[in-house]
Amino acid sequence: QVQLVESGGGLVQPGGSLRLSCAASGNIFSINAMGWYRQAPGKERELVATISRTYVTNYAEFAKGRFTISRDNVKNTVYLQMNSLKPEDTAVYYCNGGITETIGSGIRRWSDYWGQGTQVTVSS
Repeated sequence: QVQLVESGGGLVQPGGSLRLSCAASGNIFSINAMGWYRQAPGKERELVATISRTYVTNYAEFAKGRFTISRDNVKNTVYLQMNSLKPEDTAVYYCNGGITETIGSGIRRWSDYWGQGTQVTVSS
């Protein structure tokens, strides 16, 4: 069973930084694109950033210049470095990954997985 587990959220003052991590575990054959999304209270979930297996990145406009997404393909982990945080960055941040897992002898299956979310609160 594949799992994505986020960590690194918390309370930070405006202007501060946080680094989120998301580790994938299970019978993983390969991981394609990974990404971070966020959902603030009363709002829809929105894209923050994505990164392909070959390290091509894509950012939401609000994240450009402040957030950096990276990944370690050996550790099956994706990171989100967030700098110059603002109160409007307050949200639950979710990790996402397109993962091919081995489910039997010679049998593989691709699925879209989500982590449980980690709370980021930016407040003085």
